Amino acid sequence: MDLISNLALGFATAASPANLLFCLIGVLLGTLIGVLPGIGATATIAMLLPITFQLEPVSSLIMLAGIYYGAQYGGSTTAILINMPGESSSAVTAIDGYQMARKGRAGAALSIAALGSFFAGTVSTFLVAIFAIPLTALALKFGAAEYFSLMIVGLVSSIALAHGSIVKALAMVALGLLLGLVGTDIYTGTPRFTLGIREYADGLNFVAVAVGVFGIAEILRNLESEKTRSILMAKVTGLWPTRDDFRRMVAPVLRGTAIGSALGILPGGGAILAAFASYTVEKRISSTPQEFGKGAIAGVAGPESANNAGAQTSFIPLLTLGIPANPVMALMVGAMIIQGIVPGPNVAVEQPALFWGVIASMWIGNLMLVVLNLPLIGLWVKLLTIPYYVLFPIIMAFCSIGVYSVNSNVYDLYAVAFFGFVGYLLVKLRCEPAPLLLGFVLGPLLEENLRRAMILSRGDPTTFVTRPISAILLLIALAVLVVVFLPSVKAKREEVFQEED
Repeated sequence: MDLISNLALGFATAASPANLLFCLIGVLLGTLIGVLPGIGATATIAMLLPITFQLEPVSSLIMLAGIYYGAQYGGSTTAILINMPGESSSAVTAIDGYQMARKGRAGAALSIAALGSFFAGTVSTFLVAIFAIPLTALALKFGAAEYFSLMIVGLVSSIALAHGSIVKALAMVALGLLLGLVGTDIYTGTPRFTLGIREYADGLNFVAVAVGVFGIAEILRNLESEKTRSILMAKVTGLWPTRDDFRRMVAPVLRGTAIGSALGILPGGGAILAAFASYTVEKRISSTPQEFGKGAIAGVAGPESANNAGAQTSFIPLLTLGIPANPVMALMVGAMIIQGIVPGPNVAVEQPALFWGVIASMWIGNLMLVVLNLPLIGLWVKLLTIPYYVLFPIIMAFCSIGVYSVNSNVYDLYAVAFFGFVGYLLVKLRCEPAPLLLGFVLGPLLEENLRRAMILSRGDPTTFVTRPISAILLLIALAVLVVVFLPSVKAKREEVFQEED
């Protein structure tokens, strides 16, 4: 009964006119940036963070969540129509989706992707609701040692699932942790690494760092490698799948939903990994594996279901433990902090309307995407003809105004410019910036819980291994680190993430 009453509260909150409007804005904007290759959900949410300061907490989180899973839908549109995935997780969809489009079945491919995503989104939303109560109850029993160990697991997992070199990912986490130390010591009140600049006494502005590393760096990268986009077709017809299409898509959608729901919880790139894992499974168990790469329906239905389910279940560790599973969730943590909300299990207890309202909005947003996406395909495709040199000055101005408006601090603009250059440099060096952001977000929390645990144990470091839950979490982190360096796993990992090359 608790679950039903909580969901009723959530739907009542999410269905208010204001929250419905922001949910609609979020999913439409998410679809738009998913359609436009090269922008991405992470960069867009980073740019929009300043706006959330002016909104109600629940409205801002509903809108940002809509952008995230809306981008998963939008990415499949360009993957199918022009073989250019708008999101990394849609790269697998392009393999068979584009081949279906070349055979004149673009409408069916788009419908299969949309229906599979909606089913996966519905199932994973209810999984978030089901696991929310027990995980929150468990998290309330965590002490400082357990939270420290949990964050270590998150950081190690982000290293394992980061693109490119593991050593570079480890370096990015370390850099993020160091940036998180800038500011005033939480116990002694002594300024650290502020370079004598008083404006940095409270630490680096999260919005400035996020906008620079992801937003500005992404603009610079796109200006360097803008591609000429050619649309495969002017008109998409035959949107409704045939009975045989439905028969072929049911099992892949179910398997993709299960795979995505499980892998989406993992820190790092759960949704991307889920899409590749689903495609691999479908190809291996298929009785006609030779069809894959030539327009196999399972090659569209499975990965699309998996990446959408993964996007939804990545909210589980955020909402229940306050731990971000990927860069977008780290930005959501930033949005909560801007609103004065302390991420963690207490949110469900102290602000149940916000907690359950965000969960309920996921299903409403997925329904909006199905109803709106297919009729607006023509509009999304036309947007691809807008030259990037027209878009980027508008985006740059929007970023600068937004960042300055948060604190009215000119040093935040200097930070945006500096971290924009750093982010671009990281791209050129093939370093994944996502672990840096996770390290930056978790760094202060990691330090606080480490020092608190040491104070409570009177300086005894064995407290981390003598407490059962903490010891298990540290063993998991160690096991992940050992496994990822195994030659066979390392080779498979490089194969999975080869789309970033």
